[in-house]
Amino acid sequence: MTSLEAAPRLRSTRAEGEDPGPSVLAGILKGLAPDGGLYVPDRVPPLPEGWREASSLGDLGARVLPRWIDDLPADRVAAIARDALDFDTPVVPLSDDRFVLELFHGPTLSFKDVGARTMARLMNAALERRDGRALILVATSGDTGSAVADGFAGMERIEVVLLYPKGRVSEVQERQLIVARPNVRAFAVEGAFDDCQRMVKEAFVDPALAGLPLSSANSINIGRLLPQALYYVWAAIQLERAHGIAAPGLRVCVPSGNLGNLTGGVLADRMGLGVGHFLAAHNANDFFPDYLAGRRSAFDFPSTRATHSNAMDVGAPSNFERLHALLGGELPTRIWGTSVDDAATLASMRRAWNDDGYLACPHTAVGLEGVRRFREATGDRGPALVLATAHPAKFPSVVAEALPEVDPPTAPELEALRDRPTHVQDLAPSLAALREVLLA
Repeated sequence: MTSLEAAPRLRSTRAEGEDPGPSVLAGILKGLAPDGGLYVPDRVPPLPEGWREASSLGDLGARVLPRWIDDLPADRVAAIARDALDFDTPVVPLSDDRFVLELFHGPTLSFKDVGARTMARLMNAALERRDGRALILVATSGDTGSAVADGFAGMERIEVVLLYPKGRVSEVQERQLIVARPNVRAFAVEGAFDDCQRMVKEAFVDPALAGLPLSSANSINIGRLLPQALYYVWAAIQLERAHGIAAPGLRVCVPSGNLGNLTGGVLADRMGLGVGHFLAAHNANDFFPDYLAGRRSAFDFPSTRATHSNAMDVGAPSNFERLHALLGGELPTRIWGTSVDDAATLASMRRAWNDDGYLACPHTAVGLEGVRRFREATGDRGPALVLATAHPAKFPSVVAEALPEVDPPTAPELEALRDRPTHVQDLAPSLAALREVLLA
């Protein structure tokens, strides 16, 4: 980006006018727009010249993110990207025309590490420049919370309050959430993920909390989505180098819940990546596939259902509002969707192991089943990439149900948590209960 090219400004999805709003970094600190809407960019900067020459995800981030953020020095933004994204995200072939992008090699074994680590470092750098502080509210259906807790722990200017649905995450995920960390407090909410998400949104517009420096690390925060857009580009680079597959011919299948991951892909596409088609693979929480197929109207959200792929258990996906603002009537033509129940998820895990020798977590298995159904429904045999969002070791009971003959998967990162102290408090599913915690 030359000195004459300003970085994008943000506007709310609910704004009626086109007046420019905050910078991207200021929007990251705010989390949610004052009117309760989600921030979207007023324009999307194109990928920089030479982006195909990137040597790693971190190197790609160092090239791309300074085009979005101009209120930190470009070299500081580049250094943050390299430091945050210092782990592998490899493309693994399952066959000649099916691939997975493994996004679970970060410290908490989930794709959420990409956004959380980058965002934590950007926010802390911005607060240092402003001599400010931030209180992060985050709702999690599984993996977001542990990635945020790990990524933000020890950041001296930031405190994290973490909400998760009690009894609705795996035992391994809960251990990751409640391990005691500096500046992080975990609360088990007596409700569903949608209750946690609602409480966070209500807190942002609660006059009684207006004096607190609130921000969010959920995918409602655009700071989560920009780093996630990077791995779509990095996957395309890997596929072109190793397999001669160009992005315009690629079908990308995203295991989807709150739709933030998919929105990151749309932003990458708008930067000039030019993905052929997006597939949204949901579990039994089927609002978005139903909307795409014309079976449900916009914002007609059902209640959440508990499933084996619990990190995707979202009845009212927040980023639908953002996708709707970005794509509008193009949504059903740019994105194909399907809903995969638990029985089909287990069958997909078995198929991946027996046919491809690949051990998939339940979320990744939903994506693999999405590709199979898309091909069956459309006859399209174009090359397909599935985002592998989490390590199977995080879901030992589901793996055992699908593949009882297979040794339980392990990961040293998870074994190391067993002896660490934990801390968690129960919380009623109400704004009043959260308000009391925050004001205390």
